[in-house]
Amino acid sequence: MDSSKKRSTLSWVLEFAGMNKSSYIFSILFAIISVIAGFVPYFYVAKIVKALIGGEQNLQFYLLQGGIISICWLVNKAFHSISTTLSHRATFGVLAEIRRRLTAKLSRMPLGDVLEDSSGTYKNIIVERVDSIETTLAHIIPELSSNALVPFGILAIMFSINWKLTLISLISVPFGLLFYSLMMVGSGESFQNTMVKTKALNDTAVEYINGIEVIKAFGKTRTSYEKFRVAAKEGADCFIEWMRRCNIWQNLALTLLPAQLLTLLPFAGLFYMQGKIDGTDAMLLIILTLGLVSPFMVVAGHMDNLKKTGAIISEVTSILEKRELVRPETLKKKPIGSRIAFHDVHFGYSETEVLHGVNLTIEEGTVNALVGPSGSGKSTIAKLIASFWDPDQGSVTYGGVDIREIPLATYNQYIAYVSQDNYLFDETVMENIRMGNPSATDEEVMGAAKACGCHDFIMNLEKGYETVAGGAGGHLSGGERQRISIARAMLKNAPVVILDEATAYTDPENEALVQRSVAKLVAGRTLIVIAHRLSTIASADRIFVIDKGNVAAQGTQEQLLEQSPLYREMWEAHVSSKDSEVA
Repeated sequence: MDSSKKRSTLSWVLEFAGMNKSSYIFSILFAIISVIAGFVPYFYVAKIVKALIGGEQNLQFYLLQGGIISICWLVNKAFHSISTTLSHRATFGVLAEIRRRLTAKLSRMPLGDVLEDSSGTYKNIIVERVDSIETTLAHIIPELSSNALVPFGILAIMFSINWKLTLISLISVPFGLLFYSLMMVGSGESFQNTMVKTKALNDTAVEYINGIEVIKAFGKTRTSYEKFRVAAKEGADCFIEWMRRCNIWQNLALTLLPAQLLTLLPFAGLFYMQGKIDGTDAMLLIILTLGLVSPFMVVAGHMDNLKKTGAIISEVTSILEKRELVRPETLKKKPIGSRIAFHDVHFGYSETEVLHGVNLTIEEGTVNALVGPSGSGKSTIAKLIASFWDPDQGSVTYGGVDIREIPLATYNQYIAYVSQDNYLFDETVMENIRMGNPSATDEEVMGAAKACGCHDFIMNLEKGYETVAGGAGGHLSGGERQRISIARAMLKNAPVVILDEATAYTDPENEALVQRSVAKLVAGRTLIVIAHRLSTIASADRIFVIDKGNVAAQGTQEQLLEQSPLYREMWEAHVSSKDSEVA
């Protein structure tokens, strides 16, 4: 783990590139050829100048030199085009691989770890942040490689012509580098500050947009917008202050770094008059000097983008290096039946323990209910059964096998889970239900919908089953989304079905309909229900009363009314609430 964190950005990029590594390598080679072809014409321009000074009048000579220069120009453009094409192809492969790894990683992480960061954070990293490194990877890798190597070749030629004039021409470079270094002082902290402020702005924007309905309904427009406004201002100010602090040093560096002619021209003239260099070599040095520092300037101009890319790759790898649910690749011991048992299970979120040594057994083919006060641990138990987390202590077994010994993909086939916060994709209603069983026919999809009492309201939608649910199911009501989610779970045909307050947004009449439909569909399967309306689970085979992270009582409705004061109190409160609604 620690060693992987020390890896360079380039090593991660090459790993993400996979089979596209060769494209990057050839892109760099073609970029180098392109740059070489770009400065070779300087030699022929010098020959033309020398010929003109010497009075050369042979037109064929000038046409030949011009032809060579034209060929070099064509090679420069052609190879640059090929280089960028290859680098873009490799880069899009890298971006796709990064996103594949991130989404796959989230599916393997414990749900609690995923929920530690907001959905806006993950969306920002996977979509915007990853997308923003496209230009850097596609252009900078070949350009940096070529522009960093070619100037050394130019310097070698210049030293071979006249090393003294070459050194004189470089007098301005140390001063330019000094000012560039002063510009970079504190840049690490400033860059990190911009990253933090930009991330905060993105998260605030997502929160503001997603909560706009609540904001308007409760008159919180001013305060919520103020939070967004402050984040936006801080996001801009951090860049402005950074640039303002760098402006003077940057301008001095950009002025002095390419100022080789400032010293070369007078000394080249002096050397020529003293006979220490001929006119052709002096002209060649002047021409080569024009192309000496510009490649380095290109490299320097990309430093910020390289830092940004390194920071984004660091964010990506910080997710990829997070812990996963430890599961084997293959199933070594096959579960017998679908009996679920908790054995002294302790579990907590961060430092707070929620379950304190829970022991319970859910028999195969039975209807079970988890009830209790809010925050008692009901949903946590359901999520442990669904393998969203692993217990901190103890074990959860399925068919006599610890679920940590069952491959995740295999265990997912055993469990159909429907939560209170149902999520539908921006697909048709038909496809959203079919996700429970991708191989199901349209008739089977509609059969599941009819069995769950969804068919009638679906047919009343604008396009029936072809109606698009919208992002997160936004085109449908909460109750409609829940019933479609239940139909999707039913279509999965898993041995165990968990309804975690899955009918919370459904009106009592439709909830009763759904419960009756579910009872028919899960015949012979194991059903686990967390319901806030106790009347809907009164006929359950076994009811578990959860209180403060422990199983306070268990039994049938009749047994609990006699033996459990907490359940009796909850039941009486429920009955009173129903009587008030009728009145």
